[in-house]
Amino acid sequence: MAPKSDSTEAIVLNFVNEQNRPLNSQNAADSLQKFNLKKAAVQKALDNLADNGKISFKEYGKQKIYIARQDQFDIPNSEELNQMKEDNAKLQEQLDEQKRAISEVEGEIKSLQSNLTLEQIRDKEAKLRKEVKQMEDKLVKLRDGVTLVRPEERKAIEEMYSEKVGHWRKRKRMFKDLWDAITENSPKDLTEFKEELGIEYDEDVGVSLQSFSELLQHGKKRGRGQ
Repeated sequence: MAPKSDSTEAIVLNFVNEQNRPLNSQNAADSLQKFNLKKAAVQKALDNLADNGKISFKEYGKQKIYIARQDQFDIPNSEELNQMKEDNAKLQEQLDEQKRAISEVEGEIKSLQSNLTLEQIRDKEAKLRKEVKQMEDKLVKLRDGVTLVRPEERKAIEEMYSEKVGHWRKRKRMFKDLWDAITENSPKDLTEFKEELGIEYDEDVGVSLQSFSELLQHGKKRGRGQ
């Protein structure tokens, strides 16, 4: 059922006063759709309110602009405006303080959330104790001279290591023979020639075949001593 004209005018008048800004009939009709008011009804209500002096209006060509009557509002004087500004500044300070307090509380909450719970601490403690016990048991075995690597595993590793060192020694010797043959009658400075070709000796990169060979011999002696 369509609203009565007087109730429509009451709705429109209340809306215009609340908005207190220039409006046309389309603005008002769009905003008052929730009351099931048609644009024609809103237009009629606006015209009636304007004719009765309850709202103000101005015409711009074919369009009418409506606004609430300003004489119904209490307009503060300069003193009241200054007081309002001071009150607003105080309220803004209080708001900033509340924001800082909220930020601090949020930071504390995040910090607490990042900490372990008592149950998590106990679980971690149990895990660490277990790891410590395992390492202590291993240390005891090492101190007692218990062999942790089976002889067949040690032998296989030593043989593979010896084979790799042998290949290294063989290739090192092959390179030396080839290099000596190439550079025997070369007029170039051998160091510059080597750098020009991008060749690096073992010593240039901080390794030594002799040290690796001695490591192998040391391992064999230790194995016989056990």
